Amino acid sequence: MSGDTPLSRSTIAVTAGRPAHDPDSPLNVPITMASTYVAGGDLEYGRYANPTWTALEETLGALEGGRCLSFASGMAAVTTVLDLVAHGAKVVAPRHSYSGTIMQLADLEARGRVRADLVDITDTDAVVRACEDAALVWLESPTNPALEIADIATITAAAHVAGAYVVVDNTFATPLLQTPLADGVDLVVHSATKYLAGHSDVVLGAVCTRDDELFGVLKNRRDLQGAIPGSFEAWLVLRGMRTLHVRVERAQANAQELVGRLADHPALAEVRYPGFGAIISIVLAQGALAADLLTHKTKLWVHTTSLGGVESTLERRRRWKGEAPTIPEGLVRLSVGIEDVDDLWRDLSSALDGCVG
Repeated sequence: MSGDTPLSRSTIAVTAGRPAHDPDSPLNVPITMASTYVAGGDLEYGRYANPTWTALEETLGALEGGRCLSFASGMAAVTTVLDLVAHGAKVVAPRHSYSGTIMQLADLEARGRVRADLVDITDTDAVVRACEDAALVWLESPTNPALEIADIATITAAAHVAGAYVVVDNTFATPLLQTPLADGVDLVVHSATKYLAGHSDVVLGAVCTRDDELFGVLKNRRDLQGAIPGSFEAWLVLRGMRTLHVRVERAQANAQELVGRLADHPALAEVRYPGFGAIISIVLAQGALAADLLTHKTKLWVHTTSLGGVESTLERRRRWKGEAPTIPEGLVRLSVGIEDVDDLWRDLSSALDGCVG
């Protein structure tokens, strides 16, 4: 491409991390199944690097506007970042966050490793005050599953004044809808299991940063701890990312249409939607029993705990003991897929009709 016009992120998702366009070269990066390499080069050993990881990392790094490291899972990425916090230092995080992150913080705090301060992420002034003596500020926006929005730029600026690093879990938004590194955030974390892979068939995580020093530290931690992805898993995520923009656009359009249709349903006390993305949280007026009934009455919507796939799923989040007690018992998280929206609505509305008190 001629000139300096930057590529759109949808084009980057398709074109980044490809082999050179030489005659007879493969269009896609092959899966490299190797535990060790001939000495004298940059790879050396399978715990340090893999060409298939590199292609994935180049693509996601380009989408997020930084450098990327892939990990065995989203939780491996979360754990590696939290492991950087000094002994006894303070971590600020949303009280409503991915339950795995909250449980990891609780475990670290119970062992005296960190001090966790769980805050209402929508109260920007309170979060800014909490940043004053923090070493790390962890953000989700939207939060999981409350779908609250953080003022990322303001909180990041306050955290940096206090000398704290800022991390954003960008799993829900994806780099197509939000690029936190552009707001000055230090690290972005992904559960690539979700939207990036998009087909509910792989577990993988990632961390992105613009800070070369942080990148080197995290790379050393990954090398030492061995929290590396498999080459086949990396290839699956990369293949999924080639259609990320198409899937996100369709799923978001479906979600926005469903939000309008759900607004006046008598079974619901509340519909939560941040205005973008494909996650909706609904609160059943009759509480937990009605919510559980809903998850068993749908036929197209699948009752399962994960999200971000091509298929639509739903789950009552308080069925998990690790979920925050401030999440309503009757909250059901909907992950809207790419099916026909009228089919999704008929299935969901019919199930909701049976949950009216």
